[in-house]
Amino acid sequence: MSGKTSKRAKAAKIRDVLDTEGAAIESNTQGFNDGRYESVADLENYEALKDEARTIKEDAIERLPELIDKLTATIEENGGTVYLADDAADANAHIESLLDDADADNVAKSKSMTTEELGVNEHLERAGVDVVETDLGEWVLQVAEEAPSHLVAPAIHKSRAEIAELFEDHFDPDVPLETAEDLTNFAREQLADQIAAADVGMTGANFLTADSGTMALVTSEGNARKTVASADTHIAVAGVEKILPSVEDLQPFVELIGRSGTGQDITSYISLLTPPIDAPTFDGDHLGDPDDREFHLVLVDNGRMAMREDDDLRETLYCIRCSACANSCANFQQVGGHAFGGETYTGGIATGWEAGIGGEEAADEFNDLCTGCSRCTEACPVKIDIPWINTVVRDRLNRGDDPGAFDHLVTGLTPDEEPAGLDLQKRFFGNFATVAKLGSAFTPVSNWAAAAPPSRWIAEKLLGVDRRREMPTFTRGTLRKWAKGRESPADPEREVVLLADTYTNYMHVERGKAAIRTLEALDVDVHVADVTESGRAALSQGMVETARDHAEDVADALEPHLDAGRDVVMVEPSDLAMLRDDYRRLLPEETFDRLSTNSYEILEYVYGLLENGADIDALADGEGEEIAYHSHCQQRTLGLAAHTEAILDEVGYDMVTSEVECCGMAGSFGFKQQYYDVSMAVGDDLAEQFTTPETADRRVVASGTSCHDQLTDLLDRPATHPVELVAPEN
Repeated sequence: MSGKTSKRAKAAKIRDVLDTEGAAIESNTQGFNDGRYESVADLENYEALKDEARTIKEDAIERLPELIDKLTATIEENGGTVYLADDAADANAHIESLLDDADADNVAKSKSMTTEELGVNEHLERAGVDVVETDLGEWVLQVAEEAPSHLVAPAIHKSRAEIAELFEDHFDPDVPLETAEDLTNFAREQLADQIAAADVGMTGANFLTADSGTMALVTSEGNARKTVASADTHIAVAGVEKILPSVEDLQPFVELIGRSGTGQDITSYISLLTPPIDAPTFDGDHLGDPDDREFHLVLVDNGRMAMREDDDLRETLYCIRCSACANSCANFQQVGGHAFGGETYTGGIATGWEAGIGGEEAADEFNDLCTGCSRCTEACPVKIDIPWINTVVRDRLNRGDDPGAFDHLVTGLTPDEEPAGLDLQKRFFGNFATVAKLGSAFTPVSNWAAAAPPSRWIAEKLLGVDRRREMPTFTRGTLRKWAKGRESPADPEREVVLLADTYTNYMHVERGKAAIRTLEALDVDVHVADVTESGRAALSQGMVETARDHAEDVADALEPHLDAGRDVVMVEPSDLAMLRDDYRRLLPEETFDRLSTNSYEILEYVYGLLENGADIDALADGEGEEIAYHSHCQQRTLGLAAHTEAILDEVGYDMVTSEVECCGMAGSFGFKQQYYDVSMAVGDDLAEQFTTPETADRRVVASGTSCHDQLTDLLDRPATHPVELVAPEN
């Protein structure tokens, strides 16, 4: 019997997290993300720093065995010891033996996700050792007996009032604790004596340099320094991926880690230690000999060396655990790490970590909360392709224990290459092009059936399609049929091929017609490609081989047009992102480069035509109409929203643009029963912006199909694609 959580149970869990933790998580993560935008805007060399950090990490992981040996030799030369632990049990056994040697009964510990991963606290407590967390957030969670919900701010899900109530219940303080300052001072008083009395101080390490044995600790509270200096014995626990070649290599990471994580130009404490430190020991009354200090480094493998050999998970080891991926993620901003996270790690990168150290199944419960929007890739200071890691793990989970097993009956009915046992919900949405083709062929019956309450109930029970969503309306006449035989401009300046995506060809045909009319008005001859599906639908379900098949079909269909000198134009931003970026993983490099460099979003292309002399008067006049425009998340990631806004402004529309980065629908995500609530919660901010006195009566305009569907559900107004606003009448 499968141990997987049912869709209904998962939906219930997400609703509970939204109700109990959502408000605090949203406020805090959005604050961090806004801070990141402001802080990196002040860096003239932001992208160069990211490239430098990426290069250093690539080199360090490539040379990791060599660097482990070098760091070991350096630390032993400095007077410390190094132990390379194979796994959690090995690491914990060694730490326990170090404490036995030190005759230690209590440990003061600073924040460390690696020790969370190993379960150090639980192991030591079972061995009779008292462990106190000295980071404020970690200490709050230790008192509350809860798990962290965020890589950097572990108690981000708790409000000030909830922490005050926790302290009142647990400690019964003499005076009420009302303000943040009250709570901080109280925690400081509680922790000070425990730190001073600790037999051993334990820390993690943000970075370790092989050349000098230097350890970099990045904190906001200074507790790590106290932890190191207060006890004679210091044990550091760090994953092997924390090693950098040299002290000089720290510079870009110091610049980036605070900005990326919490939006601080620099964190409050950046401690560079070369242990054993040379500060005198002390027992509260007397200073002792610095030479009496001991330092022990426990380097942890626990699956990391195997990740290094895995071409798809390897990038996870570049992670500096800044949490930018989580803070920038619209879904994480709603549910936090208690829903979007595994046993230890949280957010988008958690899939790589949990799968790497615990197997793919460890990421199964939360992996689908990544929608592949790619905002995290832009935010990541080392440019990790986090959506791809999530997609690959999703694909491996789809394939289960036997990657070679195929369900021939289902494979024969649906054009995919996926294994037996693939979730029907994923197979349905991953093959939506087939659904759309059939739906279009059998209209109006298909539309009547899709809208009927019994059908929606069956779709929810069988496929997990939430009955509160209305399925898209299919059109009888496809765009490709409409365009066939259409008269070309008499003397065209250019020729393009329009790749009409599944939605544009079978459902939102009017926007495809508008795209063609717009291009023709600007003296462009438009050919329509013989394919519609880019593979986006399959890729989003982790059906990598099916996505690759679609990519190869697209390449075969478009290459003759490219040979004829035609550019590729697309209406749907998420499909353009496939050609611009995702095909890098699916097609030969030369084919990808050719498609990527010659493909354009429709209004990006129109903008280019106008910049090169096309007559804007050929387009429809906005006549000052008031509109509210929301751009697509991948359109923003590709840097294309400004083209649409510039054209709408130029032709005379009175435009208000949304400040919300994601509508919450994300393709099929918002249609899924288990994610409907989080999808709508993400959309709340957008609904709020488009229902103010200034925006409530404006026509709603959106570039993405998902945004169109979500806005239609959020507001009592239909949404229009921007190309329909600028297209001249036929």
